Formats: sequence, C-alpha cells, structure tokens
Amino acid sequence: MLNGPNLNLLGTREPEIYGKETLKDLENNLKKVADELDVNIECYQSNHEGDLVDKIQNSRNNTDFILLNAGAYTHTSVAIRDALAGIDVPFYEIHISNVHKREEFRHNSYLSAIAVGVIVGFGLDGYEYALRGAVRLLNRNH
Repeated sequence: MLNGPNLNLLGTREPEIYGKETLKDLENNLKKVADELDVNIECYQSNHEGDLVDKIQNSRNNTDFILLNAGAYTHTSVAIRDALAGIDVPFYEIHISNVHKREEFRHNSYLSAIAVGVIVGFGLDGYEYALRGAVRLLNRNH
C-alpha cells in the first residue's frame, strides 16, 4: 500500500472529508485483513514524489499488486504514472473522498487509465475493498 502527500495527516486533516482514523489505524486494520487473507502487506507513505517513484520502481520484482492513494499527485504526476506503466505490477487507484464531488482539478487523474480499477468515495473502507479485490483477482489469475 502506497500513500502519497498529506495522508500522514489522516485523523487531523479535514476530518469531515477524510475521517478521524489515523494512517496508523488504517495500516493496522489492513495488516489484520492481510493476515485473514494470508497475504503480506507493506505500508509506505511519503510526501515526496521521487520517493514514491522509487518505491514503485523497486516493487517490480517483489510485489504482486499495489494499492495506491497518490493524493494530490494523482492529478499532477506524470512521473508516478510513468513509473507504474514501466513495471509489470497491477494496481488499484484509491481515493478516500468522492473526488468527483469536489474541486474541478480533482476530477482528472493521470493514473486511472492504467489502473486495474479505481475506488472512490468509500472512506478508509476503500482500502480494505481494494485489498480484498486484489487478492480475489490474483487468486483467479493464478
């Protein structure tokens, strides 16, 4: 699971939009779900575009699926898009809020066209939906 800029502020940043749970709460919940599904999950967050690009590139040979909330980089980063396109690892694009009900600039994503799917507006539950969906998809394809 990769989280981009400002997601380290979950629980305190605009809780009316993003909720009151923290990034640590999210990570702990997903680790429990991963244990239930008998899969491994690594959680990573960075406010720095290059760090996210490096993490994506480094996942090339040791990751089956990426759960990605690129935050604001969703709408601006060709570099993250190119990193994802340059590796053979499927990913889900995740947004906590319904970006289509928000500012116009949030309606455009550089990532959606190459994602397996996009999960929008389900709060932090969207991450669990993504994890469960990724495991189902991988199990079907193996």
